[in-house]
Amino acid sequence: MTALEGVKVICVGQFYFAPYCTMLMARLGADVIKVEAPQGDPYRRLPTVDDDGYPIQFRFLNSGKRTIRLDLTKPDGADILRDLVRGADVLVQNLSPGAMERFGLGYDQLKDVNPRLIMATGTGFGSFGPYAGESAMDLTIQARSAIMSTTGFEDGAPVRTGPSMVDFMAGTHILAGVLAALYQRTHTGRGQHVEVALQDAVVPSLTSNIAGLLSKKTATFERTGNRHGGMSVTPYNAYPAMDGWVTVLCPTDKHWDRLRGVMNEPAADDPRFATMPGRCEHMDEVDAVVGDWTRTRSKDEIVAELKDLKIPCAPVVTLPELLEDPHIRARGVLRTVEDEQGSFMTLGSPLFLSDSPMVEPTRSGGLGEHTDQVLTEELGLSADDIAKLRDAGAI
Repeated sequence: MTALEGVKVICVGQFYFAPYCTMLMARLGADVIKVEAPQGDPYRRLPTVDDDGYPIQFRFLNSGKRTIRLDLTKPDGADILRDLVRGADVLVQNLSPGAMERFGLGYDQLKDVNPRLIMATGTGFGSFGPYAGESAMDLTIQARSAIMSTTGFEDGAPVRTGPSMVDFMAGTHILAGVLAALYQRTHTGRGQHVEVALQDAVVPSLTSNIAGLLSKKTATFERTGNRHGGMSVTPYNAYPAMDGWVTVLCPTDKHWDRLRGVMNEPAADDPRFATMPGRCEHMDEVDAVVGDWTRTRSKDEIVAELKDLKIPCAPVVTLPELLEDPHIRARGVLRTVEDEQGSFMTLGSPLFLSDSPMVEPTRSGGLGEHTDQVLTEELGLSADDIAKLRDAGAI
């Protein structure tokens, strides 16, 4: 059986955060119903589409879910969600702060409908604190959380991380909270409210940077480029190769000694480089020595030599290279799925359980594609009932 077989999940969310959490739950076997407003998830309207004209981001995050179209601003629409909640185990939502409460669908209202419900809420800053209630997106959280101040090079402007790290880190955090609440419910029989703030989820990633600040007592370096966030490990950088770039790091003196041996560069024997503190004090000189060696070799040659010596290293892979990477294909985190309509690419799952198979993703539904099915199967509504709701604009 799958890990979450029999678990019913409602996703009232858009963009990446809640959809990613519930996508992982779908891959673990949960039955996920995605609730969309009448105009649909904004990611349905992005210009990045596949050959069939389907929005790629939406497909990646929502394949394997049933989709219903519901207007929660209308009383009948809110009532439908309450009725769905009666039979649900989990509701994950990341609407703007206070929206669910305005619809009469906050946790305090829904726990009376279903005391076993686990409701998970994701917001930028949580329900308390000076910034509570402020709206947020990945970019603004990166700005507010010092992620951008520590990304990029010292003499350049602040830079956001390339991927949307905030949304996806927060999505995995909220999944952890939901799974913990499901486990606790097996003992108590009660649900609870799970809250994750996007800012809270990313601050721990700054551990090395904060350590560097606390040890130096001043922010002498915030943007460290490709160097260690705390400037306390050297070499630790991206170095030029004949055909691109390669990353090399030596976390201990033993790693450095092995690198010195393979480089066979007299400059690497400088006694100032013998210890980690000495190397960190002379980062530019150390990087120059390593760079002079790497630029005479290809990425593959460098990686092959250093892997044999167990020195951490990796080629800097481009996006086109990533899509063809044999390890990525073998692991299935990016999956090309074949069905009666052809093939499409979507996300697999980074979660592997030895006794719980992953559920293969299916195509994400069209806007409101499963509305009639869900209302019939989950709530027992008749065709006439559904027609009346559609006439009222609730669905």
